[in-house]
Amino acid sequence: VQLQASGGGLVQAGDSLRLSCAASGLTVSGYGMGWFRQAPGAEREFVSAITWGGTSTYNANSVKGRFTISRDNAKNMMYLQMDSLKPEDTAVYYCAAAPRGAEFLRRAGVYVYWGQGTLVTVSS
Repeated sequence: VQLQASGGGLVQAGDSLRLSCAASGLTVSGYGMGWFRQAPGAEREFVSAITWGGTSTYNANSVKGRFTISRDNAKNMMYLQMDSLKPEDTAVYYCAAAPRGAEFLRRAGVYVYWGQGTLVTVSS
């Protein structure tokens, strides 16, 4: 199983980015999928998640109204559309997969597969 996150980069405050997570060895439609981030010197934190059935999404309060998680089952991909970026969004972003039916998708501990991370830097 491999999760490959991409799409990070250096942008200015107010700009947008779309992160992608390509999955191999698993079918994204059969897993709860999530995004986490880790800023320098900080712990990894929850950003956004989508249930395996795609019926529910969850977002951290810090990104509500700005970030949107989605999934393309045909392409076996997951995305994170990030709008109105702020300097405090600067972090390495990781995609992750949790077993079908897993609860508490805000918790890193329920995820069994992790991607390598992609760096997002937002300048002021």
